[in-house]
Amino acid sequence: MILVRDIRLSLSDKEERAYEQALRIARIPRGKVAHWGVSRLSVDARHGQPKLVYTVAVTLKDEGEEPAFAGASPCVALQGKTDFTVQNGAELLDCPPVVCGLGPAGLFAGLLLARQGFRPILLERGPALEERVKAVEHFSATGQLDPNANIQFGEGGAGTFSDGKLTTRIGDELCGFVTQTLLAHGAPAEIAWKQKPHVGTDLLRGVITSIRKEIEALGGQVWFSTALTGLVQNGGRLTAVRTTRGEIPCRALVFAPGHSARDTFEMLMNSGLTLECKPFSVGFRAEHLQSEIEKSLYHAAAGHPALPRGEYQLSQHVGSRCVYTFCMCPGGQVVASASEEGRVVTNGMSYHARAGRNANAAVVVSVGGEDFGGDPRRAIAFQRELERRAYEAGRAAGPYGAPAENIQSFLEGRGQLKIGRVQPTYDRGVAPADLGALLPQELSQTLRAGLRAYERKIAGYTAPEAILTGLETRTSSPVRLCRGEDMQCTQLAGLYPCGEGAGYAGGIMSAAVDGLRIARAICSRYAPAEG
Repeated sequence: MILVRDIRLSLSDKEERAYEQALRIARIPRGKVAHWGVSRLSVDARHGQPKLVYTVAVTLKDEGEEPAFAGASPCVALQGKTDFTVQNGAELLDCPPVVCGLGPAGLFAGLLLARQGFRPILLERGPALEERVKAVEHFSATGQLDPNANIQFGEGGAGTFSDGKLTTRIGDELCGFVTQTLLAHGAPAEIAWKQKPHVGTDLLRGVITSIRKEIEALGGQVWFSTALTGLVQNGGRLTAVRTTRGEIPCRALVFAPGHSARDTFEMLMNSGLTLECKPFSVGFRAEHLQSEIEKSLYHAAAGHPALPRGEYQLSQHVGSRCVYTFCMCPGGQVVASASEEGRVVTNGMSYHARAGRNANAAVVVSVGGEDFGGDPRRAIAFQRELERRAYEAGRAAGPYGAPAENIQSFLEGRGQLKIGRVQPTYDRGVAPADLGALLPQELSQTLRAGLRAYERKIAGYTAPEAILTGLETRTSSPVRLCRGEDMQCTQLAGLYPCGEGAGYAGGIMSAAVDGLRIARAICSRYAPAEG
């Protein structure tokens, strides 16, 4: 396949124009083309009138001729197909591998293991997706929380109730395999070419269920409402796992519990394993009118039907810390994401259409091991304390209401909330609060400095009507379980730390890729038992 990049067209140009430009730049005769399509589409709005920037993929009737056209221009390159094959090893694995957690990491690890004939057992502390959706909707309507069935726990993991973003910076060839798998299970075709692909929480649910059904069809077992409660070891090697359904013989455990499995982290530490602190971030959800964000990004062209919903990603270093936006959800809503009673957590979510009135994004400040003396228990306790404060500050709005404040009020430390054009979307209701008082003073001041810098980057970011809702505490896992080059825990053979909860990913794509890496390591060593 030939990729022709950096084709810049006006908003009024048709897609066919991009194809014509690609053939001209690459000097490809039209008659040699077997297929073409838009591989990537982005918007360049840096210089007034926005431009659409295309990458066009061209496949020739004779693929052997493609290298001859690859050097026609610096914008033309040859891209081979992702060849992801795994050869099983020779050592017999006499019991099924076990996967802890059915988020993206566990799901893709289980899928590869199943395709390679290992018939894995997948443990998920929460319910299947249909029941999980009912539990989330019930919590949203009543404030009655199920600690094992919520936005953090259940089939699909925390990413199921998000924007379904697939953007990543890892640059691994396995990203292509993840995309192809999602497409095969019903994800929208556009994720193959959009610069910032997203599935949307509404469509992602069906994709996740479809992948799980493939695992089951290949002989894998998925045990819902089953938590990992202990590890059995002998001579530094894993021999079995304890669960709420009993003990299972196990020599290979994919440990992918997600970033909120605090009781599971505690179990590991009580088992004698050492976890280390890793950086994470805390802050708020910022809401603006989507139309105002697009005016700032697209200027006079805002609202043009050829333009995608406006997105932003901002960062600002303030002293030794970084204030940045995370998980921006165009046309989305702020959702109640608690997984423990008496604590409030916020997150953002969008449906595929991104048709909501508001834009929201996490605005967070980094913290690290040095803030907690390198003690992972203190890091987890810090998260919990912030969530408890948020719960108490939001109680006036009802159970699991959230504290909220206008951005201008936060900058001035006034603790006021005046609702105008920006209507808060947090589903359990909001109560006016002094958000700055909920965080350590240094972090509040750092966030204020970051927000003032954002106003210089996006006009109106700190407009009086914009709203902050708190607190956002689950940006990533606060802990890491160390693994070696063989992907096994450095303290216990047979234990394979995996994904975001174990400290090795951040988002759907990178977690899925890490799951594939772990499964590949297991497959490359072992051969599945017969029957």
